[in-house]
Amino acid sequence: MNQANPLWGAPRIHGELLKLGIAVAQSTVARYLPRPRKPPSQTWRTFLTNHLTQTAAIDFFTVPTATFRVLFVFVVLSHERRRVVHFGVTEHPTEEWTMQQMREAFPWDQAPRYVLRDRDAIYGKDFAAVTRSLGMEEVLTVPRSPWQNPFAERLVGSIRRECLDHIMVWNQRSLRRTLQSYFAYYQRSRTHLALAKDAPEPRAVETPAQGRVVAIPQVGGLHYRYLRRAA
Repeated sequence: MNQANPLWGAPRIHGELLKLGIAVAQSTVARYLPRPRKPPSQTWRTFLTNHLTQTAAIDFFTVPTATFRVLFVFVVLSHERRRVVHFGVTEHPTEEWTMQQMREAFPWDQAPRYVLRDRDAIYGKDFAAVTRSLGMEEVLTVPRSPWQNPFAERLVGSIRRECLDHIMVWNQRSLRRTLQSYFAYYQRSRTHLALAKDAPEPRAVETPAQGRVVAIPQVGGLHYRYLRRAA
């Protein structure tokens, strides 16, 4: 009966058995029925993929200076085009300072639906109220699971490998100037595998007919952008 009528449950089959003169308890019928398979829950990767255009990630990372001070950098990254929406640099990341960074990142009803972050106490107890007031829902990662915030973690790794590991940081002003230069390169020139080897701000394909290839130094000569220019 179960194989021929997959939509029937134990009560329906039990009723049919009673009509056939087979005296058996409904609980016995239920025991021999296969349990319905529940669809697997959505994986974390699937969630991020499904809500790519609606999600931003935030994260802090630290940068030591030449005078052995520690600066904190706060970054806001849009998942859709891997675009750095906002960043801030401070030596004392208070809760009020962090909330103000979020207001500056999304000033004109431009906030995405979700904001992804870790559970660092640096955000404070009132941070969730600010994100709600901006129309965003917080998605918190599991403790000690940076892999659940992969885009922000990869961004921080790129900043270190491609920029900060090769320069000397003196103070907040120099770090802010360096990051502004790097993010300009990151947004407009650097190609990304996840964007089909395009930049967050799309670059047009330049054909050989447009001229010879020239190299434009960026980030103080750490990187170059290659363009075609007519001779």
